[in-house]
Amino acid sequence: MRTRTDREQQEHQNLSAFAALSDAATRVRTEPPDEFRTAFQRDRDRIIHCKAFRRLKHKTQVFMAPEGDHYRTRLTHTLEVAQISRSIAVALALNEDLTEAIAMGHDLGHTPYGHAGEEALARCLAARRGEPYDPRAPLFKHSRQSLRVVDVIERDGQGLNLTNETRDGIVHHSGNERAATLEGRIVATADRIAYINHDIDDAMRAGIIVESDLPLSTHTVLGNSHSARITTLVTDMISHSDGTGDIGMSARVWEVMLELRAFLFEHVYNLDSAKRAEEPRALEIVSALFTWYLEHPDAMPERTLAIAGGSAEQAAVDHVASMTDNYATATYSRLELS
Repeated sequence: MRTRTDREQQEHQNLSAFAALSDAATRVRTEPPDEFRTAFQRDRDRIIHCKAFRRLKHKTQVFMAPEGDHYRTRLTHTLEVAQISRSIAVALALNEDLTEAIAMGHDLGHTPYGHAGEEALARCLAARRGEPYDPRAPLFKHSRQSLRVVDVIERDGQGLNLTNETRDGIVHHSGNERAATLEGRIVATADRIAYINHDIDDAMRAGIIVESDLPLSTHTVLGNSHSARITTLVTDMISHSDGTGDIGMSARVWEVMLELRAFLFEHVYNLDSAKRAEEPRALEIVSALFTWYLEHPDAMPERTLAIAGGSAEQAAVDHVASMTDNYATATYSRLELS
């Protein structure tokens, strides 16, 4: 039988000096330790069992309402990020459980319809406050909402009381500020590795691009297949980070990954295609729902208003951001907002 203390002792013996140790983890509200699970394992389990995690299976990753069963959703993206993060953490002798917890929770606050829904809420808030919409500093950001979900919204307003290390990794998985732990920095880069590569795969499945369309540097540096590219990125990240006390990639591989990301923005994300045709409707639905609930706060669940401290604006943000694609579409139709 292996107890929590056995696991904690093994961390001290086997993990890198740069690793976050679970027996040093802290929570906003202290609580008795579990007999068998470490603090970070409990974080992971709480996230997997929460309602927001279950809703990820019905939230868009990139392609909205695709005709086919093999396109990524926000849930499958989350699982791919967790797998990549764990592989890197194990190779660097960092805390695998912490990387997994952060990865599982990093997108809990994402809106319906992917980044189109996120942009819609940010625009709504800017307009309501009489400010110009600034994509570099949006008033709504899914990483902040993910932290709000685990801190405040889940468990009917009690939150999940995650460790501060997991919370820090969740809120800093995107943007310019870096996570305090190396495990959190792994997830931030693994998130990019995952979405860049699976969005290529989905775009090819949708017939938007073919392998030969990818930049030449992708093939010469990263590889000629989905698995080869992920292997190259992960291997480079491990070898470049080992023993440095930080997480990064070699300059050349990082440059090529960013070139591939720019290619996706030009040829997939911003393309006037079948994918893009759905985005104006997504913006309209999210905007209309936010406005309607702001004007009819009593139509939201009582607990949503209570959790928002009576703020109709915050409650409307929380309520709309929590919706799945299908629920948002159905609610928009039921309220006859078109």
